[in-house]
Amino acid sequence: MIQVTEVKTKKQIKEFIEFPLRLYKGVPSFVPPLYADEKSLFSDRCIYNDQAETVFFLATKDGKTVGRISGILQRSANKKWNQKRVRFTRFDAIDDPEVAHALFDKLESWAKAKGMEEIVGLLGYSDMDREGLLIEGFDEPSTFEEQYNYPYYQALIEGCGFDKEVDWLEHQLRAPKVLDERFRTISEKMMQKYNLHMCAETNTNVFLKKYADQFFEIIDLTYGDLYQTVPFTDAMKKSLIASFRMIIDMRFVRVILDENDRIVCFGLCFPAIGKALQKSGGRLTLPAIFKVLKTVKHPEVIDLGLVGVLPEYAKKGIVTMFIWEMMKMLSDHGVEYLETNLNLEENYSIRNLWKNFDVRQHKRRRSFLKKLTTEEPSES
Repeated sequence: MIQVTEVKTKKQIKEFIEFPLRLYKGVPSFVPPLYADEKSLFSDRCIYNDQAETVFFLATKDGKTVGRISGILQRSANKKWNQKRVRFTRFDAIDDPEVAHALFDKLESWAKAKGMEEIVGLLGYSDMDREGLLIEGFDEPSTFEEQYNYPYYQALIEGCGFDKEVDWLEHQLRAPKVLDERFRTISEKMMQKYNLHMCAETNTNVFLKKYADQFFEIIDLTYGDLYQTVPFTDAMKKSLIASFRMIIDMRFVRVILDENDRIVCFGLCFPAIGKALQKSGGRLTLPAIFKVLKTVKHPEVIDLGLVGVLPEYAKKGIVTMFIWEMMKMLSDHGVEYLETNLNLEENYSIRNLWKNFDVRQHKRRRSFLKKLTTEEPSES
């Protein structure tokens, strides 16, 4: 018999966090999130508490954990998009439809009790959280920013009544063997025409102190209309900046400034630290920290974290500068390739950029939607 219990105790929290570490043990493509970050979600000081309500469930069978799921009532998202949704995230289970049904039934009951009309996922607290169920590319290495799952998850979720809402695509970008000098020429002309220049700051702390606020302003402008995005809170900004300090390397940051040192376009790339955290299960042990620092210093792969451009510059050829700088970055630093992470399937403007590189679309992720039915009262 399958039992589903809401996570309340320290023991249950530990089990919720560690279940996927056992489930994916030995899977080369699995990259764990930071253990401390997952644990912080259960804290009264969680950075999302001011905008979301969360529930966590564990499924057990014969005294053994066989699945987990978390539900998020993201009030800021529902207000922004005028919806009544609960997001599901951190869904992991053995290959058993009964386990999946038990977990989703419990989550649906919770959502209905909150007056919600739909369940959607996999989605986190914001688009900075891990999102999307992997449905293509199971043999590809995962990035630190995204979650791996087994191929059977799709059937489990669809078997519980969910259908596709959107897909994201992920790409590997390599620099062309011969860089097209036309990009450099156009880039230089655009820089002169609009009186722009590249940011020359090399100190990470100074860079973040000077430009962090502008980054978030541009991100809200650039990403604001994209699928299920959520406005940044001060707590979210502070948390992201702290994360950036650990892994950011100014060699892989490209920022274009105007004559007043205002950001007009940026691309933040990070050394791919996923492999460095696999063995430790996401814990920042001394060996793991050593591996992360080594990876940051000599990365073989980099992950594209964020790209943004001010709307008034979007159609002024600024993208050409960005493409040229990205090509040079890959070529000059001996990086094997860049991982784009998630791009919405219908975001053709960003996908068209990648055509200028040696590109391979290698993964696909999906967000599923289920409308909740209201039970009709039975006739007496």
